[in-house]
Amino acid sequence: MNSPMAKHRSLHWFRKGLRLHDNPSLLAAVKDSQEFRAIFVLDPVFVKSGTVGINRWRFLLQSLRDLDEGLKRLGSRLYVLRGKPTEVFPDIFKSWQISHLTFEHDTEPYAKIRDEAVTTIAEEHGVRVTQKTSHTLYDIQSILKANGGKPPSTYQSLLSVLSKMPPPRKPEPALSKEHLKDCKLPVGTDHDGEFGVPSLEELGLDPNDAGPVLFPGGETEALQRMEEHLERQDWVCKFEKPKTEPNTLSPSTTVLSPYLKFGCLSPRLFYHRVQDVYARKKSHSKPPVSLHGQLLWREFFYTVAAATPNFHKMEGNAVCLQVPWDTNEEYFQAWKQARTGYPFIDAIMTQLKQEGWIHHLARHAVACFLTRGDLWISWEEGQKVFEEWLLDADYSLNAGNWMWLSASAFFHQYFRVYSPTVFGKKTDKNGDYIRKYLPVLKKMPAQYIYEPWTAPRSVQEKAGCIMGTDYPRPIVDHSVVMKRNMERMKRARAAKYGDSNANSKSQKEASSSKKKVNGGLKRKSKAEDSGHSTKKTKEISDFF
Repeated sequence: MNSPMAKHRSLHWFRKGLRLHDNPSLLAAVKDSQEFRAIFVLDPVFVKSGTVGINRWRFLLQSLRDLDEGLKRLGSRLYVLRGKPTEVFPDIFKSWQISHLTFEHDTEPYAKIRDEAVTTIAEEHGVRVTQKTSHTLYDIQSILKANGGKPPSTYQSLLSVLSKMPPPRKPEPALSKEHLKDCKLPVGTDHDGEFGVPSLEELGLDPNDAGPVLFPGGETEALQRMEEHLERQDWVCKFEKPKTEPNTLSPSTTVLSPYLKFGCLSPRLFYHRVQDVYARKKSHSKPPVSLHGQLLWREFFYTVAAATPNFHKMEGNAVCLQVPWDTNEEYFQAWKQARTGYPFIDAIMTQLKQEGWIHHLARHAVACFLTRGDLWISWEEGQKVFEEWLLDADYSLNAGNWMWLSASAFFHQYFRVYSPTVFGKKTDKNGDYIRKYLPVLKKMPAQYIYEPWTAPRSVQEKAGCIMGTDYPRPIVDHSVVMKRNMERMKRARAAKYGDSNANSKSQKEASSSKKKVNGGLKRKSKAEDSGHSTKKTKEISDFF
């Protein structure tokens, strides 16, 4: 085993954290190093699995090329190796005579198993291993320790724990030529042929299947997007996530989530750059709705997921309500393939598949529709679709938000249901968003665009869109299934909490929602949904 102070041949293993700025494990690799290489291991199993959509593969490859260009400017290159990590590392430890391996700490279950296996292999080869935290604002274990060894059960309890801890660490400086001045950087003459970033075609994927490049991958784009948003200082200080619009023709939020997911952007850098803007202004929005608040939501789900086995499943998941969901492949495929007959829902799913990103309230609407709102299909099925199609698909956030929207965990006001016909009208009465993503409805008059089946036959003919022929009729009657599903959810909660306590959490939350926004769901004064109203739905019927 080499002494930590001895000169070593170091290897930095990129996985997430695809950046040169604020990358402490990368800096640890070059410190006291006589020879340095950076690698990314491309496991063919993931390429063949089909669980990652082509838009996300393209984003990853773009990010790797950008990373390679950044290293090239410093005199180094990125080595892309193919194979299972446990098979790749023994060979390169020997052939490159590696004595120090560094990588970013990862809390996901698969990553923990993988990293433990690689660490064991490294130790067997006399290689020292260094892991450092930089994918989250805090070391997740420090949050758990500060909370008595268990995860905070609510966002507010997380804020309480963090209030007793130091603020997130300042970001580390970006890797520079100064860091590498005494370090050999081996690069072969046929580096691109042997270790270059592959193309989509080389991975067996057809580029024609990908959507438009709206959000190019990579650290360069991430930093540019961040700076462009931070220049709008008033916007930064007034930002409130629930007040942004889900169906604008261009994003109403930062769209930094894919860059945070892949680690092209450091959450600590973003946090402190936002803090710098706040410091120059007299007032600014606060968590949970502020930009800082969004980063802390990310921290919340990462913390709960890290301490909860089977977080991505219903069965064996301690925080998840056990709900007897239906299995209905016809309904599921209609939802996935944008054939529900509800234009707002279908437009969102079309945007998701084409572009790999949708606004968080759009995610809320389609998640609620699939689960407790309309189709009564398990959140696990929706999670898989988001995992495939979203650029920013993230184990902790994806599972956590699906449980939230299905009222399976964290959010208990199951009687708050997004209306597939009313919600979108609040910010897009003319239906321009629907016309963009469902061109078959582009000539439908605005009064019918959200409910085209109510248009007279003559109007449908004039619009060139006949219901049941050119566009499907609704697969369910929202006003009917919504009421039925509320009763089913009530029974599921009663099975867990008992009849007398089944609604205690939801009633308490409903009362508190009069005073504050909860998780992006905001209260409105009057009921909206097919003329149906009760005391409860009037209280929280901003969507239904």
